[in-house]
Amino acid sequence: MRLGLSCGFWGQGRDEDNLALVQRADELGVDVAWVAEVYGPDAVTILSYLAARTERIGLGAGVMQIPARTPAATAMAAVSLDSLSGGRFRLGLGVSGPQVSEGWHGVRFAKPLARTREYVDIVRSALAHQTVSYDGEFFTLPLPDGPGKALRLTHLHRPRVPIYLAAVGPKNLELAGEIAEGWLGVFVAPDFFAEQREHLEAGLRRRAEPLPDGVPFETDATVALAVGDDLEACARTVSPYPALYVGGMGSREHNFYNQLACRMGYEREATRVQELYLERRWGEAAAALPPQFVDDTSLLGDVDRITERMRRYQDAGITTLTVAPWGKDLDARLQGLEAAVEAHARLGSGAAVTGGGS
Repeated sequence: MRLGLSCGFWGQGRDEDNLALVQRADELGVDVAWVAEVYGPDAVTILSYLAARTERIGLGAGVMQIPARTPAATAMAAVSLDSLSGGRFRLGLGVSGPQVSEGWHGVRFAKPLARTREYVDIVRSALAHQTVSYDGEFFTLPLPDGPGKALRLTHLHRPRVPIYLAAVGPKNLELAGEIAEGWLGVFVAPDFFAEQREHLEAGLRRRAEPLPDGVPFETDATVALAVGDDLEACARTVSPYPALYVGGMGSREHNFYNQLACRMGYEREATRVQELYLERRWGEAAAALPPQFVDDTSLLGDVDRITERMRRYQDAGITTLTVAPWGKDLDARLQGLEAAVEAHARLGSGAAVTGGGS
C-alpha cells in the first residue's frame, strides 16, 4: 500500500502552507499529492504550480469536475499537466453534485452515470491519440451540421494517462471498475470497504478492455489525519471535515455522502447532522457526528495507533491511503504528515484489487 497526500481545498489563505506540505511529502517519498476543486480555485492551475515546485511526487486531479469542461478540454489539460510534470499526472474525474453542476456550471445533472461513461470514452480516445469522433446522447463530435471536422491531440507525453473515478454510490462504484484504472474514495472505513469492493469488482468483470497483465485496479482512499495522545481532541480536530460532507455537501434530497453514512449504519445520526448543518449550526453538526464514524474513517492518535489503523486499510485491500493532515497550524499538519510516513514505513506490502475483462 502506497501513501498519498491531500491538502484539502486551496485558496483559503494557506496556499503557502499547502505548498510546504506537498514539498515535504515530495522529500519524504510520498507517492502522490491530490488536488481538488469545487467552485473556488481550479485543480489545473494548482497542479501546474505544483509540477514546477516538486520533483518526484505524483500529481493527481482529485477531481476535475466533469461539468466544468468539455471532454476535449479535459484531455488538453491532462496532456499539458502530464508533459509539464514529466509523466507524473493522474486524471481523477467526478460529476460533482447537482447543486454545483447546475448552479455553477449550468450543466444538467440528469443521468450522471451515462454522461460519465461518454465523457471518459472521449477523453480516453483523445489521450490515446485517436481522431475523436463521437455520436452519443450527451456529446457529439464533430457537430453534424457545421464546418467542424474530427481532430486529434497535437501532442502526447505518455501513451496512457491513468484515469480514476470518484465514486460514492454502488452504481458509480461499478462504473469505476468497468471503465477506469482506479477509484477515489472518501470516508472509507476498512470494515465497510468489503461492500464497496464488491461493486468495484462487479464492474471489473464487465470491462470491455482488461487491465494490462499485472496491473492492479487502484483503490485510493482519502482519510483525515490528526496526531496526538488525546483521541477525543483528535476527533474534534477533524470532525468539521466529515460534517461538511455528511451535512452540507448538496441538498437535503441529494447528498451522496449522507447516503453513504446511512449505508454504513448511521442513518439517524446522519439525518441529524444534515439538519444541523443546513440550519447553519456547523459546530453542533460536527459535535453530532458519532465518534465511531469519525474514528472509522480517519487516522487518529499517536504513531503506534495510526500504524495499527493504517494496517487495517492495507489488509482490506486499499492500494493507496491518502492522508489529509489536520491541525491548528502548519507545524501540526507537518507533524501529522511525518507521523503518517513513519507509520507507513512500518507496514509491509498489501493486497490489491485485481480484475480482468469480460
